[in-house]
Amino acid sequence: MSEPAGALPGLDLAAFHTWYDAQRPGDLGVDLAGRLIAGGKSNLTYVVTDGTTSRVVRRPPLGHVQATAHDMGREFTAMSALAGSEVPVPQMFAHCTDDAVLGAEFYVMSVVEGEAFRTAEQLSAVGAEQTAALARAMTEVLARLHAVVPEEVGLGDFGRPAGFLERQVRRWGRQLEGSATRPLPDAEALLARLSGSVPPDGEPGIVHGDYRLDNLLTVPGDPAPVKAVVDWEMATLGDPVTDVALLLVYDNLGSITGGGAVADASQAPGYPDRETQLATYEEAGGRPLGDLSFHLGLAYLKIAVILEGIHHRYLAGQTVGEGFDRVGEAVEPLLAAGLDATKGP
Repeated sequence: MSEPAGALPGLDLAAFHTWYDAQRPGDLGVDLAGRLIAGGKSNLTYVVTDGTTSRVVRRPPLGHVQATAHDMGREFTAMSALAGSEVPVPQMFAHCTDDAVLGAEFYVMSVVEGEAFRTAEQLSAVGAEQTAALARAMTEVLARLHAVVPEEVGLGDFGRPAGFLERQVRRWGRQLEGSATRPLPDAEALLARLSGSVPPDGEPGIVHGDYRLDNLLTVPGDPAPVKAVVDWEMATLGDPVTDVALLLVYDNLGSITGGGAVADASQAPGYPDRETQLATYEEAGGRPLGDLSFHLGLAYLKIAVILEGIHHRYLAGQTVGEGFDRVGEAVEPLLAAGLDATKGP
């Protein structure tokens, strides 16, 4: 191996090749090199190559992992099902459920050429016009995802849509209990408010669960700039409006937290405002949008809990890569914003 076995945290190249060659004989040669893709703060994503052919390997983070999070099988199933749909996804090659290989479940997919834009600085380099076009394409792809009929792509049993929103509130409350590193009174207040105001179930659809610009691989200036939607670990069947609210909250993170710990791409010149995003979504065939206060509150809670979980792993010395030291600073401002979004008139 070009990289000594174990040189990459979480990816033993020798063990990986032995397993993968049994699944896809000859797809990758034995002399492998690998690198961790920078930027991820959740699952670990690597590019593995034999010098001619490259593949992406994705596995859960090291250390502290919630039981319902980092579901590799869910990602693999969702992207496999959406192949050939109007939602661009990478090609899936293999899925491993045997923890003995790499210490956790993982899957292998194609390399998609494109950039995941995270910061305003990155987007500023492509210019306001291409930024606007890219953001529009992002929203249109989300609308196309929500138009997919789950049963028609083999995802009819992918989730339990009935009671989805109520379960989401309970789920993120449980996730917080397992990840909290300090008292968070605003979290308790927000959970109580959401529990008492769950709206009725709407028409179910496929929910990505973490839809945002840096979970897309894109080529600005291309007529179809979104080349792949990735990071499907929280995908399910439920209320698609949760994806819309989450996208709006992600777009607001930079201003709420002061940047640094989170993405601030939405502050780049040319990036559309909230009203434009919502209009684009509905024009592209997305779900009808009404009062979003509950959905926004849920989205703020969800991101706060995710970041607290990352902060938990950082304090335990279990994160891989850079940029984790300030993640915990964003949690309390997000919870406060969630309370503000749900306070009513």
